[in-house]
Amino acid sequence: MNCSEKLAALRAAMKKESLDAYIVLTSDAHATEYLPDYWQCRMWLSGFTGSAGAIAVTMDDAQLWADGRYYIQAEKELQDSTIKLQKMGLDGVPTLQEWLTNALKENATVGIDGRTISADLYSVYKKEFKKKKLNVRLDLDLISEVWKDRPAFPNGKAFEHDIKFAGKSRREKLQEVREKMKKEGADTYLISSLDDIAWLYNFRGTDTPKMPAIYSYALVTQTEAFLFVEESKLEDLKSKLIEDGIQIKSYDEVLPFLKSCKEDSIFIDPTGTSARLLEAIPESLTVFEGPEITSALKARKNSVEIKNFKLCYARDCSAFAKFIKWVKEAVHKETLEEADLHEKMNGYRKEIENYLDDSFSIAAYMANAAQMHYSPVKGQSAKLKPEGFLLVDTGGQYYDGTTDVTRTIVLGELSQEMKKDFTLTLKSMIRLSMAKFLYGAYGSSLDILARSVMWENGMDYKSGTGHGLGYALNVHESPPGIRYNPAPSALVKIEEGMVVTNEPGVYKEGKWGIRTENTILAVKDFTNTDGTFMKFETISFCPIDLKAVDKSLLSTEELKWLNDYHAKTYETLSPFMNDEEKAWLKEETKAI
Repeated sequence: MNCSEKLAALRAAMKKESLDAYIVLTSDAHATEYLPDYWQCRMWLSGFTGSAGAIAVTMDDAQLWADGRYYIQAEKELQDSTIKLQKMGLDGVPTLQEWLTNALKENATVGIDGRTISADLYSVYKKEFKKKKLNVRLDLDLISEVWKDRPAFPNGKAFEHDIKFAGKSRREKLQEVREKMKKEGADTYLISSLDDIAWLYNFRGTDTPKMPAIYSYALVTQTEAFLFVEESKLEDLKSKLIEDGIQIKSYDEVLPFLKSCKEDSIFIDPTGTSARLLEAIPESLTVFEGPEITSALKARKNSVEIKNFKLCYARDCSAFAKFIKWVKEAVHKETLEEADLHEKMNGYRKEIENYLDDSFSIAAYMANAAQMHYSPVKGQSAKLKPEGFLLVDTGGQYYDGTTDVTRTIVLGELSQEMKKDFTLTLKSMIRLSMAKFLYGAYGSSLDILARSVMWENGMDYKSGTGHGLGYALNVHESPPGIRYNPAPSALVKIEEGMVVTNEPGVYKEGKWGIRTENTILAVKDFTNTDGTFMKFETISFCPIDLKAVDKSLLSTEELKWLNDYHAKTYETLSPFMNDEEKAWLKEETKAI
């Protein structure tokens, strides 16, 4: 079916259920970022392939909301559909709930698959819908009715994440969680987030792309711990979990289990718990809401994780550096297509110790790189030329870490404007790298250190400056982040042990995209009468293309940082390279 046929089928299903509108979100039952095919409902319906967005369908209209990362991409992919684009965040653009409230008559009925909307977002929708007394049904999965060949629900396997990688046992983590539960005043804690469950119970899995996890729920009390999962996923892991006091129940048992819960209170994260689950909690229970207890613990990496992270990054960046060498040489000898580069990069990565999978991959040439989350399609992607910029954003999943590094690679001749944009991006990244700040600062406080370089030059990038990074888990890990306008739930202090990315950029539609991304670790610097001061330690080392650097735009301090960084890069990566690669790396990291 084409888009029009899909919308017609959906409207027929809506009419059957007496619905006036239906909302299709980019989500599963766990607010997972990277979705398996089963949950790609919005993509299937619209043809828009971005990783975020939402559609509202009425009987005579359909609109898709996308954020600034996807304006260009969404416009292109919706061209042959009847779905109109709403550019989230721009002045005058209504929210989805505002648009629906204005479009529908009083007492109209809106349908949503209640598994796919968070309790938090649902409360926002309901507040707006009250203005027209709109009714909402959460029990309808209409996409399954019209998507006749919908892929099967994921059936991957879980495997042990050994304590030599995790640094703490399941029992130790459960004790930490229970101590936090006491402080929150909660008897019970329900966890929906897949990466938090994997972290707590020291396993990883193969259900979700880009993140090694399995579909499950967890529930913890002061005396018991439960895992709701299909047992076929556990295999040999089951006996180890039971030995550590974790009771196994089937995935679908979570709803009836909640409905029969006899505790006095329960803690949930409303941003990750579905509205369907929230409605299953008995009214007799006091519900405490807040950010995941496990997320705050998980975000502060322990000493074992930090040590492993650094070793993991050294190996991964050596593979990336080898790829950079290859592509710079190959573009002059053979025809290269963007879509082929992921496989080539991953070929270097697969040889690395403790490798699991890739975590993230973008290869975008020139104008395509202006789309921040561009995804090349084989046979349709751009051919590289020995000129301009190639942006490669890539990372891997390993037992001992998750990596995420971006380099903008010079393939040939550059204009002065391109060099300026590259150097401004570099300045932005360096300024945040050198930050020293008083403990208690939020990521939003630090964002200006990088972004001010762009603002001073009349530019901006429509994304955060950095995001939290998981450990053999989600490449975009909450709660830490560095952005100037975070949601209230993302407003968190930068704590010792937090690992975040540092990735400002320049994105000029029709021209090029530039991003330089490193990973930084928050550490204590010193303490005096004014308090404890913090700083960032860079843990990713990969050459920054000197052919695009305009020295005149760098301060003496910034130039010293770059030269010191490159010296450390050679020292870190050269042990993983042969003589030819070392000679190339020496030239790429020379002092300027």
